[in-house]
Amino acid sequence: MRLKVNVLEHLLGKGWQIMPAGGATGEAYQAKYEDQTLFLKRNSSPFLAVLSAEGIVPKLLWTKRLGNGDVITAQKWLNGRELKASEMNNDAVGRLLGRIHGSSELLDMLKRLGKKPLTPELIIDEIEANIQSEQECPPKIKEAVSYLKMQKNVIHHDKKVVCHCDVNHNNWMVSETNELFLIDWDGAMIADPALDLGLLLYWYIPRDNWAQWLSVYGVDLTVDLQRRMHWYIVAQTIQSVFWHGQRKQDAEKEYWYNFLKQILRESYYIN
Repeated sequence: MRLKVNVLEHLLGKGWQIMPAGGATGEAYQAKYEDQTLFLKRNSSPFLAVLSAEGIVPKLLWTKRLGNGDVITAQKWLNGRELKASEMNNDAVGRLLGRIHGSSELLDMLKRLGKKPLTPELIIDEIEANIQSEQECPPKIKEAVSYLKMQKNVIHHDKKVVCHCDVNHNNWMVSETNELFLIDWDGAMIADPALDLGLLLYWYIPRDNWAQWLSVYGVDLTVDLQRRMHWYIVAQTIQSVFWHGQRKQDAEKEYWYNFLKQILRESYYIN
């Protein structure tokens, strides 16, 4: 059930101007009073407090529990903008993602919240469940799943970190004072860092710049990392095809299916 404006008005008191802040869930609001502006959201994860303390999201100001058990969080409103796709090659993006993946505080908090590591086996199980719900499975999806199964042991990686899992440029915000934030952490998981890296590099970074971008992030571009990034981008692209197909978004589904065909060809050149 969506958060009602009158509930927020009662919570904040008189004089506040409250309006939806966008987003598909209808759970986020902007609240203004004189020179104060807040970003309000219902039932954000307790993870938000650690993200705020680490400077990864705009500052968390307070948390309040309603009588029905819902929790409202208020963050400092960010006067800024989303990063453009062309700006994802900036060093600041690599440095911030490297800091996120290297944070033991973030990892400890997700573990305390009961998050279990996302393994290749779990990803394959989810994909196969999607296939079973479809009337027919396109040939390239079948080929891609066979590839994932064949490579799942080769790409095993012991070090698991906090992954955002949706490092789309729309989730990177830069403030008027040039502070960079990564927002929308509802889908965060404990996983191989290659999950985030593969998506970001394949989507936004020219191949010739991969080694330089990763050096700023903090690792070398090894064959092992290439294999792992490729595995995860194939898996994520399959899931994108299903996601858009289930919503009858045919143009987007076709785009990701063509992208899948393109990246599958690369599997023959990574050795």
